[in-house]
Amino acid sequence: MEQRYQTILVGVDGSSQAEDAYKKAVEVARRNNARVVVAYIVDQPMSSFMGYAPLNESVLDHEKEMGSALLEELENYAKSVDFTNVETVLAFGSAKQMIGKELPEKFDANLIMVGQSGLNAAERFITGSVANYVIREARCDVLIVSPKEEEK
Repeated sequence: MEQRYQTILVGVDGSSQAEDAYKKAVEVARRNNARVVVAYIVDQPMSSFMGYAPLNESVLDHEKEMGSALLEELENYAKSVDFTNVETVLAFGSAKQMIGKELPEKFDANLIMVGQSGLNAAERFITGSVANYVIREARCDVLIVSPKEEEK
């Protein structure tokens, strides 16, 4: 049985692992004549979970600017490799929930690609891993992109 993907969702956060996942998603989409939905999530619940006050307006504006700039950069990368079937999404909420459940449903994704967490064990315990959550909760195929050898 041949699996063909029509919509590939990629969560990005500015890390090299997420960038690798995005670049691989573009190539998988090219082979499958599919579209890529690339999402940057402003993870608002994290600050409250960690005991900080909710994000104030200036921090939120900064996050939106960073996310928008990253999405534009990734869209330009796709154009530079002659791939134009890319949709960008800047969303707010829990990155785990958005990438694992909400966005795949909204965009009818049948593949989610995420970079493997670069966090150490203590950080993963405190924050949890988006990749681990997506593996457990997603209702479609998930591909975890491992870091390059020099990043391990």
